[in-house]
Amino acid sequence: MSGYEKRRLSAVILAAGKGTRMKSDLAKVLHPLCGKPLLTYSVDVARAIGAEKIAVIIGHQADVVREVFKDQGLIFIEQREQLGTGHAVLQTRDTFCNYDGTILILCGDVPLLCPSTATALFEYHITEKAALTVLTTALEDPTGYGRIIKGSNTGEVVGIIEEKDASPDEKTIREINTGIYCVESDFLFRAVAEVGNENVQREYYLTDIVGIAWKKGFKTRSFVAVNSFEVMGINTTYDLIRASEHMKA
Repeated sequence: MSGYEKRRLSAVILAAGKGTRMKSDLAKVLHPLCGKPLLTYSVDVARAIGAEKIAVIIGHQADVVREVFKDQGLIFIEQREQLGTGHAVLQTRDTFCNYDGTILILCGDVPLLCPSTATALFEYHITEKAALTVLTTALEDPTGYGRIIKGSNTGEVVGIIEEKDASPDEKTIREINTGIYCVESDFLFRAVAEVGNENVQREYYLTDIVGIAWKKGFKTRSFVAVNSFEVMGINTTYDLIRASEHMKA
């Protein structure tokens, strides 16, 4: 019986990045937003939607992150080399080796996501019986983001192309990847093991699992977050100020 019937859900939170553009020695996910470290908000979303296990992938200042979030029932997995998001998720394979269900992949630097949006994403993924559903949003200016490539079938996602690898035509697409996904566990770990690093960054992109799913005939879907502010990533201190103002409002 698959995760669809059992409706089992766990979460993986990507929190290994240094956050170079923050211009600070502090790990990005430890920067405070309204008095709490950024990572707190993703953990809260995972808890709010009932994740059985919450695995946090840490890297930069791993010991500090562990200490700040100790005694919270989180599973910490260290990504010793920063080889990309696909490589990061692969580090959790042993944690989920006997797990049959859906895995919600969250970003530790996306603090404004509402539990209601994460729940709606999960519900849609289950209803569609998809192998993979990516949370997307539409932006007036999508510069810098991975673009969603759609197939001829309604709602089908063929792939995600990173800005650096996108053609001029692909750069006109306004629907972008938020980095948040629901993926069936049995498919996820087979797919991330297949991800290569033939790209400009020489990194193992998690986004490549979308193309892998589509080519193998698995059902791929996108779910649109109407409020694009909810899925804003924090990359600079300016982003932190904007997020703080949004939360206070």
